[in-house]
Amino acid sequence: MKRYVFIVTDRNRTSLHVGMSADLLKTVSFYRQMPNLFFDSAQQLTRLIYFEEMRTEEAAVQRFSLISKFTRAQKEKLIRAVNPDWLDLSIGLDFEKILIHPVIRVDRRISVM
Repeated sequence: MKRYVFIVTDRNRTSLHVGMSADLLKTVSFYRQMPNLFFDSAQQLTRLIYFEEMRTEEAAVQRFSLISKFTRAQKEKLIRAVNPDWLDLSIGLDFEKILIHPVIRVDRRISVM
């Protein structure tokens, strides 16, 4: 089972939060739905800026522990190595999910005679 280690930030890039999840899209969705759960409204962690996919939970826990101990400068260096513009990577993941599992839409128009 895949595990993900990720970093999310707010729109001003002031807070960096390291997390671990089995379902990255679901976790990012949770952060967006509950923006004030962990932090105040100025620090809504809604942007996925870094993630790694791990094969085992043990590897993910080790990587999570390591990245959690990083200083702010070390985390920024890690992020900029793969995402120099700090773009929200969840947009690409959402698109990839749509390509893999397309939504079937049914037209439910009611016609009046």
